[in-house]
Amino acid sequence: MRWIVKLDNGLARISRACGWVACVAMILMLFNVFYDVITRYIFNDVSIGMQELEWHLYSMVFLLGIPYALQTDGHVRVDVFYASRSNAFKAWVNLIGAAAFVIPFAILIGTYGYSFAVESYNLNESSGDPGGLPYRWIIKAVIPLSALFIATSGLGMVTYALRVLKGEQSYDVEHSGGGLA
Repeated sequence: MRWIVKLDNGLARISRACGWVACVAMILMLFNVFYDVITRYIFNDVSIGMQELEWHLYSMVFLLGIPYALQTDGHVRVDVFYASRSNAFKAWVNLIGAAAFVIPFAILIGTYGYSFAVESYNLNESSGDPGGLPYRWIIKAVIPLSALFIATSGLGMVTYALRVLKGEQSYDVEHSGGGLA
């Protein structure tokens, strides 16, 4: 079953790429907030567009950080029943959780998020504030894109769990909740 290994590694690469994009967005958001604070308190000037860019970047951090957190097992979970269990138990929990919750949730969010983004595009939606950002559909399009990557990470959880059940991998090695930092 060499194809599962290749599929699992490919899915992990996609999720890690989402994590790197989220990290870059976080750094950009840091500079954006720094700029906003400096211009507001030193130069007594406010940019609505830059303030809106903050929540656009935060949205990217959140939406693209989820697939990475799922891939690295860095998401919130009740570890009282999970942490001290065997790898086989963890694999079954992840396999069932991904198949029953993560992937269907991603499909639901992707379906509604796509309609949301298309409607925004068709309306040529922009900020209601003077000086705000145009093309609001771009950030709304990240919602279904994120759902696609969440589903990809869910599938990656399934393939990794199958590898653990076969004895090829262990949750103690790669899936420790370790981060990019």
